[in-house]
Amino acid sequence: MNQQVQAMYDKMRAKLEKVVPDVELRIKAEIAVEINALKAERNAVILGHNYMEPALFYSIPDFVGDSLDLSRKAAQTDKDVIVFCGVRFMAETAKLLNPTKTVLLPSEKAGCSLAASITAQDVRDLKALFPGVPVVTYVNTYADVKAESDICCTSGNAMAVVQSLNTDKVIFLPDEYLAGNVARKMGWKIIFPDLALTPAPLPVGEGKTMIGWRGRCEVHEKFTVNDIQTVRAQFPDVAVLAHPECSPDVTAASDFSGSTNAMIKYVKESTAPQYLVLTECSMGDNIAAENPQKDMLRLCMIRCPHMNTITMEDTLNALKLNRYVIEVPEDIRVRAARSVQRMIEIG
Repeated sequence: MNQQVQAMYDKMRAKLEKVVPDVELRIKAEIAVEINALKAERNAVILGHNYMEPALFYSIPDFVGDSLDLSRKAAQTDKDVIVFCGVRFMAETAKLLNPTKTVLLPSEKAGCSLAASITAQDVRDLKALFPGVPVVTYVNTYADVKAESDICCTSGNAMAVVQSLNTDKVIFLPDEYLAGNVARKMGWKIIFPDLALTPAPLPVGEGKTMIGWRGRCEVHEKFTVNDIQTVRAQFPDVAVLAHPECSPDVTAASDFSGSTNAMIKYVKESTAPQYLVLTECSMGDNIAAENPQKDMLRLCMIRCPHMNTITMEDTLNALKLNRYVIEVPEDIRVRAARSVQRMIEIG
């Protein structure tokens, strides 16, 4: 093992010896060193989402975080190449903000069930049903959907985005559960129109109203209140953290609900005796690695099948072979970038 590989192995082992098998660390350390050399050669930056596998998360990214954090970093980079270790809509967002740069997604299979739940035509149909009502679109969507929107949001700033519009009616797309959680926190009612049954404009009615969509994350929808009750029966003082893409029943039964970055901060600052994190599996591993002194309970039964396609080997090949290049048609990019930039300005 040469000096660079040894240093990388030592760095990874210090964080991950209780999370990742040693033989895997040795193999991944060699790949990480090769990636870093290519990264320097190509003047590239690597962005790593919180859901990346631990060996990747703690080795090659220049920046890690949630989608809002990484959107900011993408907007600020002076590198020629952006490698996005996340899913397609995230890489698209980087391209929206950096039209002249090369944006690479290591796996062409890294889609998103939530992003696939709505189309640009669906948004146009909703706007026709509710004329004049502003559209807030979760960043977990594809560029053509963002282009039909007034502003984007993340799970961390969704409430602030809605409040920034100074209105009592919004179309909030596409996550059914995130919309429900935001509506509950704000004291708004929420409705879910059926486009097939409502071909003409609809009255929204009195009061503050959120118009939602029946899209869900295939990972977060699987967590249940029964999961929480089962764990609390054995660990009564456990702190339960749930992502806002979990159902409103699950977030209401939890002690804390917030974005991935907010959950990371909560665990770091809290003194609870145990923690149960209801989100994508790899993030639980990453939090455990960062907080070895904390007692993290394992309910790690769900990995995002799309995030799971991003590997260190594919990231190496992305830089070697210049794949997979993200392109967005300019007319869509301009309109979608406007919605994303408005989100970033709110913070």
